[in-house]
Order: sequence, then C-alpha cells, then structure tokens
Amino acid sequence: MEDQLKEHCSSHPKPLPLEIALAVIVNREPNCPHIIKLLDWQDDPDYYLIVMERPVPSMDLRKFLKCSGGVINEQITQYIMWQAIYAANFCCYRGVFHRDIKLQNVLVNPTTLEIKLIDFGCGDLIKDSGYGAYYGTKPYFPPEYFDRRRYHAKPVTVYSLGLLLFTMLHGRFPTAKELYCLDNNQSAFAVSKNACFLWACQQRHPDCRIPLEQMVYHDWFVLGFPNRLPIN
Repeated sequence: MEDQLKEHCSSHPKPLPLEIALAVIVNREPNCPHIIKLLDWQDDPDYYLIVMERPVPSMDLRKFLKCSGGVINEQITQYIMWQAIYAANFCCYRGVFHRDIKLQNVLVNPTTLEIKLIDFGCGDLIKDSGYGAYYGTKPYFPPEYFDRRRYHAKPVTVYSLGLLLFTMLHGRFPTAKELYCLDNNQSAFAVSKNACFLWACQQRHPDCRIPLEQMVYHDWFVLGFPNRLPIN
C-alpha cells in the first residue's frame, strides 16, 4: 500500500497530505457511490484546501437522528447500515483505513436515505502489523486499544459500525453494562431478533467479532431485504 501511495504522490512536487492521498486512492475508478468524492485540492504555504462533493439535500447522521425524534426505526437503520458497511468494505478493499466512522461522518439524503461516508482526516493505509496510536473520536475507541494498546483496521471498523448501529436504534451510546451484555449475547433490546447482529459487532475480543467482509451477508440483511422502505 505504501507503493500505491507513492504512485499517487509521484506527480506532485511536494509530499501530499495523507488525508488527500487516501481520498485519491479510495476515489479511483470505479468508485463507490457511498463515499464522498474528492473533486480537487490546492496547496498553499501554510495550509491546503480540499474541494469535496456536496450532496444536496443532505445532513449528517447525528442531525438526521435528531430530526427523527432521537431514534431511527429498524427498517431505515438497516438500509443506512448496509450502505455504511458497503462503504467501509470498499475503503478496506482499496487499502484505506477510515478510522473515524461515526454519526458526524455519515451524510444522509433525507429524501432517498442514500448515504456518503466523509472525512478521511483520521485515516491511514491498512497495515498488517496494526497500530499503536489511535486517531479518532474517543467514544468509538475499541476495547483492544485500552486492553493492549494495539489494534487492527478491520476489527476496529466492525466495532465502530456496531456502535453506529446501536446509536441509531437507541439514540445514545451503550452503557458499560450493555456492552458487557452484548459481549455475552445476553442483551434483549426492543428490536427484531435479527438485530443480534449487534452481538456479532460488539464482542470485546476482536477475533470474536464478525469479519467485516461477512457483515453484508448476515441474516439481518439477507432475510430483511427486499423491504419497501418508508421513505417520505
């Protein structure tokens, strides 16, 4: 992946900021419809400018959650999650670790419910050796970072997506007790039995989580689609 980054930066007169380089890599054709497009960038002596796609209409998922009364029903959550998982898989396929999947970094079109994953400012290239430092939003930090100060891209992405799912369904982050219950498959929430998908994402040990590549094949999606989405 480092070679890939060098290839994209070779035509640039000075080192390309990592955020821009990651966006360039992930936006190569064929690109993903659920990832924000990088349109242009410009270097200045003291800063750089990034020109991104601006979907209209759109709002971030946190605002969408608020406008939906604090929670999102399971059917709409399912559709949003499927797109977010697709985008996360696409990033990893391209060798890019987003590292900051959260409500504020998912744009939602309130009319069509189509989403765009944005902001690669905390991202990095995927490394088989893993990472020691964490750059992201603290409530989304994975347990293995606190346990061992070491983590890997795909299991962390799965954990972040699980937190995203829980927050959409419940309007808040899970408590320590709820995380313990999820880790032990003991939680009973007011959603369908197929939302045991949460259990597969929120396991404390990264090796016990569902693999990122298998998330879209979970029964919650396979048995739940196609549904007529309540788009207003």
